Amino acid sequence: MFVVVRIRGSVDTSKKVEDTLKMLRLNYVNNCILVPEEGDYLGMLKKTRDYITWGKIDKQTLVELLKKRGRLLGDKAIDEKFLKKITKFSSFDEFSDAIIEGKVNLKDLKEIKPVFKLNSPLHGLKAKRLPYPRGALGDRKDKINEFLMRMI
Repeated sequence: MFVVVRIRGSVDTSKKVEDTLKMLRLNYVNNCILVPEEGDYLGMLKKTRDYITWGKIDKQTLVELLKKRGRLLGDKAIDEKFLKKITKFSSFDEFSDAIIEGKVNLKDLKEIKPVFKLNSPLHGLKAKRLPYPRGALGDRKDKINEFLMRMI
């Protein structure tokens, strides 16, 4: 499972890139989504690589992301009681495992928002226009987890 974070805004963005960002549901800076590791999504990530960063999310980071930044419709926080009510999972750990394994897709659950709103990263970004590791854009692989923890 990939996690994708929008880094740059939409000034001077081509129509194709802007449409692809909308299809990914990344309408605002510091929005974050989860996407499966499939060819279609990889093509979308490569097309928008000058505006986003992405990488493979691990279980601990996903649990923290769901607990602290997961929202229900009406902008209420997700708790384990409601999680058990709308899904068959009784804890965030079980739910995170199912998401990573591809058994559950957040956009199929109507009560949970598929987009996470994050803070700006603690200690800022290196450069918004350069690819990782010199800047903030592109594929971070496993280092995305450290970056996300700075934003949660």
